[in-house]
This record gives sequence, structure tokens and C-alpha cells, in this order.
Amino acid sequence: MSSANYRSLLRTPGAAAFFLPASLGRVGIAMTSLSIVWLVHGRTGTFASAGLVSGGFAVTDALVAPQLARLVDRFGQTRILPPALLAHALAVAALVSLVAADASDLYLVLGGALVGASVPQLSAMSAARWAALLRTGRSAELPTAFALESLGNAVAYLVGPALVSALAAAGHPVAGTVLAASLSVVGGLVFAAQRGSAPSPVGGAGAHAPAGRSLLRSGVFVLMGLNLALGVFFGAMQVSVTAFVVEHGAPSAASPVFAVSSCSGLLAGWLYGLRRWQATPPVQLLVATTALMLGTLLLPTVRSPVGLGLVVVLTGAAVPPLLVLCSVLTESTVHQAVLTQAFSWLGSASAAGTAAAAALSGWAIDALGSRGGFTVTTAAAAAMALQSLAGLRLLRGPRGEQSRAEPL
Repeated sequence: MSSANYRSLLRTPGAAAFFLPASLGRVGIAMTSLSIVWLVHGRTGTFASAGLVSGGFAVTDALVAPQLARLVDRFGQTRILPPALLAHALAVAALVSLVAADASDLYLVLGGALVGASVPQLSAMSAARWAALLRTGRSAELPTAFALESLGNAVAYLVGPALVSALAAAGHPVAGTVLAASLSVVGGLVFAAQRGSAPSPVGGAGAHAPAGRSLLRSGVFVLMGLNLALGVFFGAMQVSVTAFVVEHGAPSAASPVFAVSSCSGLLAGWLYGLRRWQATPPVQLLVATTALMLGTLLLPTVRSPVGLGLVVVLTGAAVPPLLVLCSVLTESTVHQAVLTQAFSWLGSASAAGTAAAAALSGWAIDALGSRGGFTVTTAAAAAMALQSLAGLRLLRGPRGEQSRAEPL
């Protein structure tokens, strides 16, 4: 099958005009965390300080993102995004100034926290635009649209970290941080300027959302649990692969292994979006999570970096369809009035899982070696499969005829 489905989507009036700047901004966002590590390390010479500042960035990003998304749902993307971008630019400038002034770690952590609190949530807003654009008459194309979003994110996280690392290696860590902010702000401003494709704010002015628009529903909890476990999988996989190649005396093999996993994921995500699948999204989700779990069962059996590379082809390929299906099921589970918030909460759950996995897998590796870390990845994949099984009942229908029929 050709890539005509993707071309058809991007030819939809207004689609390319918001997707392309969002993709540019995503590269900057993908660079930001690592750019902070290089920036602080380049000035202080210690990864301990760099890790603290990056941690402050990650915590506030996870906590504040859903609150920013709530404002977006209530007041609209075009009203909230420009001041948020200004705040992000000022926060990055403040952090760079603090680093240049040799400020204490406390002030650097506060600066990193400000940067994290102001990160533009372009992925959530872009996904919400696709949902609004295709909701009437073209809802069958939503999986392809979310697959395109997944590809955009994957490419950003391939290009962004490589670009910032290259600048840092060349002795320009400040340039990496400034470039990250510039791409985020410029991409975000162009994105915000595309008013025609922006979803209408439907959050209402009341302090309490109607029941049909609440995020406190079983389907949302299942999806958040899935993303939490997925974050654990990602975090444990990164640490465990690194530990494995070090144990086998080939630390340089880590980069090719991660590259193989990313490339297999890109290919799988692209192919998944080309086809209209007959199985319902909850069934597809169960298949994807079960495939991921079976793939992780092979990890403790590998004996060499080459064998590990072959296995991560399988695990890497299972992830993009899972991400797309989480977006599809989110769109069909929650009311459009809180859709951006829902997407942001899923991202925060994944970030929380990744952070927790770093400590959990590190403890397991210290106790049992890399196999201990891979056990954590298997447990996370098994948790996803079990939650997907529960989702066969809790996610089996759309957000509900009563929700779709609610007056806005």
C-alpha cells in the first residue's frame, strides 16, 4: 500500500499549515531536556548538578502540562499559546543567565523548573486539531492522523538530541539551548497563527465541568495506567540496554541498538497508519501490548549485543501502534471539551513512569545485573497487556452517545 493516506491527510485544507510548524516546534522540545544537561554540565563540570536541573525541568513539565492544557481547552489554543511561548523564551533566557552567572544549584534548579513549566504542549494541541478537523465525516482517518503525529514525535526525538549533542561536542552548549528554544517558539508561533484549524474553546466558564466532560472515568484511568507502564518500559529499557552492553564489554554498541529500535518503530508506525484495520481499537491495543510483552520475554535470553539488536527490532515495532491506539481511544473516550487535557495527562503519566523506572531498574540492575533491568521491562509490558484486557470492556465504545449528544 502506498503513502497516499498520509498525502491525503496533509492535503486537507489547513492540515499541513499546522502540522509542519508543530513538527518544527517538536524538534526544539525534544532538544530541551538534553540541552539543559549539556548547558549546566558545560559550566559546572558535574553531571550531578546537570541531573538536578534536568530533574526540575521534568517534574514541572509533567505537573504543569495538564494545567496549561486545561486553559487551552477553556480559552482556545490561539489565546493561550502565544503568552505561553513568551514565558518559555523568558524562562530559557533566565536559565542561561543563571548558568553564565555561576549561580548556585538551587537557583539553577528553579530556572530549570521554570523552563519545564512553560514548555509548549504542541503535540497535544496538534492531536486535538486533527480530532477537530476529522471528527465530522472523516473519523475513520483519525488512526492515520495519529500515526502521522507519532511519526512526527519519533523523528523529533531522533533529530533533536543528535543535533544538541553535536553542538555540545563542538563546544557550543549554550547554542544548543538557544536553538531548542528558538525552534519551539518559532514553530509554536506559526502553529498558533493558523487560526482556521484551531478547535473552538468548549470548556465553558463554569468552575465545574459537566459529568460528561469529566476526565474522572474508568476509560481514562485505563489509558493513564497504560501510559504510566509504557513510561516504565521506556525508562527501564534505556538503562537496561546500557547495562547489558557494558556487561558485555561493548559500551559503544548502545547507540546502534537504540538506533535499530527507533528505526523499526518508525517503519512500524508508518506501515500501521497506511491501513484501515478491521479489528476494533481495544482489540488492536490488546494485540499490540501482548506482542510487546512476548518480545520482552526474549530479552533475558540474549547473549550478545547483536542478539539484543534483533530483539529490540520486535519491541520497538510494537510501540508506535500502541501510541497511536492510545490517542485514538482517548479521542473516543473523552469529551472534546477536555481532549487537550486528556492528551497532556497521558504524556505526564508516561513521564512519571520513565522517571520512576530510572530508580527501579537501577536497583534491579545493581542486584541482578542487566537481566534484573529487563525483568522490569517485562513487568511493565505485562501490566500493559493486563490493562488492555480490562480495556476490552471499559474502552469498547466511543465516548458515549450521551457525551456526543451533549450540547456544547
